Amino acid sequence: MLNQALKDQVKGVFAGLKNNYTFQVTVADAHANRADLLSLLEDVASCSDKIAVQQTAGEGLAFSIFKNGEESAFVFRAIPNGHEFTTLLLAVLNLDGIGKNLPDEAMTKRIKALKNPVQLKSYISLTCTNCPDVVQALNIISIFNPNIQHEIIDGGINQDEVDKLNIQAVPTVYANGKSLHVGRSTMGELVEKIEVLSGSNYEVEAGPAKTYDVIVAGGGPAGVSAAIYSARKGFSVAIVAEKIGGQVTETQGIENMISVSQTTGSQLSANLKQHISDYEIDVLENRRVTEVEVIDGLKTVKTSLGETLIAPALIIATGAAWRKLNVPGESQYIGSGVAFCTHCDGPFYKGKKVAVVGGGNSGLEAAIDLSSIASEVTVLEFLDTLKGDKVLQDKLATLPNVTVITNAQTLEVVGDGAKVTALTFKHRANGEEEQLQLDGVFVQIGLTANSDVFANVVDRNRAGEIIIDAHCRTKQAGIYAAGDVSEVPYKQIVIAMGEGSKAALSAFDDNIKGLQLGVVSEAVAAG
Repeated sequence: MLNQALKDQVKGVFAGLKNNYTFQVTVADAHANRADLLSLLEDVASCSDKIAVQQTAGEGLAFSIFKNGEESAFVFRAIPNGHEFTTLLLAVLNLDGIGKNLPDEAMTKRIKALKNPVQLKSYISLTCTNCPDVVQALNIISIFNPNIQHEIIDGGINQDEVDKLNIQAVPTVYANGKSLHVGRSTMGELVEKIEVLSGSNYEVEAGPAKTYDVIVAGGGPAGVSAAIYSARKGFSVAIVAEKIGGQVTETQGIENMISVSQTTGSQLSANLKQHISDYEIDVLENRRVTEVEVIDGLKTVKTSLGETLIAPALIIATGAAWRKLNVPGESQYIGSGVAFCTHCDGPFYKGKKVAVVGGGNSGLEAAIDLSSIASEVTVLEFLDTLKGDKVLQDKLATLPNVTVITNAQTLEVVGDGAKVTALTFKHRANGEEEQLQLDGVFVQIGLTANSDVFANVVDRNRAGEIIIDAHCRTKQAGIYAAGDVSEVPYKQIVIAMGEGSKAALSAFDDNIKGLQLGVVSEAVAAG
C-alpha cells in the first residue's frame, strides 16, 4: 500500500523510537476492508524494528496500539490512510513522548486534572481536512489521562452506525453517548468541553506575570508574521493562539501565494509553525486571550489557562470565524444538515438535495464542489447579483444541476427534530416566501472578526473589525491590529502576512520614539 519513497520517509520518522509497539488488529475474516487494513499496518510496521502487527479474528474491524505490552487508551475503527495517515504516525510518536504536536506543561497539567471517566467517539471521514486535528488532540488527551478513552470511527466503514445517529458532518464527537462537538476545533476547546463531563482538579497557579516587549494575539499568517518580525528586531515576544495557522488550516487549496504556485492550508500551517520555531518566541498554543487591560500604558493580557502577560506593545491578529445566518433552526441542526465545509461534509450528501447560502467566491466554489456530489444544488444570494468572480460564475452556468436564486433572504432552517428537511426563504423583490425541500444547507456568507475580547481597549466598526490607521495602529497607543480582525480590505493570506509585518515594524518605530505607553495614538485620533 505504501510506495518505497513513503516508506523511506516513515523510517526516518520512526528512527528515534525508544519503546516497542504492536498494532493489535481485531477483524472479521470476511470483512471487505480486512486486506487493506492489514496491508497498511504491515507496511508501516516494516519501517521500524520497534513495531509489529498481530491479529485475532473477531467482529467488525478495529485495531489498538500496545506500548511495551500495555494497551493505549485509543482505538482505531478505521483504516487511517488519506488525511488520517499522519494521525497513525503521530499516535506512535506521541505514545513515545515525542512529536511537535504535544502540548506544553500548562496544557498537560490541565489534561491530567480531568477527574472522571469519559468515553469519546470521533466520527470521521478520510476526505475531511478538519478531522485529523480533532482526532490527534483527543488521542493526546487520552495518552496523558487514563480516564479518557477514545475511539476513532470512519463513517464510510461504519455507515449503519452513522445513519443511526443521523450524523451528517465530520468530525462529530460523542462523549458518554451524547453529542459533544461538531466541526474543527483545538485541543484547548476540546478540553474545556470534556471538563464539563469529567470535572477537573485543575487550579490556576498564581505565579508571577511574565513580561515581554511584544505580545501577539493570534497564530494565523498575520500573527506569525508579526511575531517573527518582532523577534528579528530583538524584541522578546510571546504569541498566544488556539492553533498556529488559524483559519488557514481550513483552506484546502491555495494557488495565489505569490512565488508558491500551489500549496494547502495544512502545509502552510506547518510551514508557519516551523518558521516561528527558528526564533526565540514563547509560543503559548491551545489558549485564547480572555481579558485585556491597559494600566499605566502597559498592556496586561490574561489567557484561558490563567496566565498573565504584560508588555508595552500588543498586536491583535486573532483573525475571523465563519459567519452564521442566525436564523431559527441553524444552530439546532449544525452537524445534522447544516454545514460550513464542503470538503469535509460534502460526501454525506451524495445524490441528495442541498442549498448553498452565499453568492461570493466561497459560495460559488462550494456550489461547484457540491455539483459533482449532490443531485441538486441551489445557490441563494441576498443581493440581486452574485458577488463571486466571473470565472466562477461562468463555470456555475455550465452545471445542469445548479440553480441560482438572487434577491433571496434566508428565513429558517426546517427539520424533523433529527435532521434538516427544508429551508424557507423570502423573495426580496415581492416579499413572497418559498420553502425548498432539501437535505442539507451549506452556509458560505463570509467571516466575522474575532474582536469581542478587545472591545474595551480599541474601537471597532459596525462589522466588528478593529479600526486602524495606515500603520496598523489602533486608538490606543501601543496596541496594533493586523489581518482579518482589522478593517483592512481584502481578506487574503498574503495581505494578512504583510499587515502582520507592518504592525511589528510600527511597534518597533513607536518603541524607539517612546510612543507605546501614551494614552491615544494621535494618528488614529486625528484621522
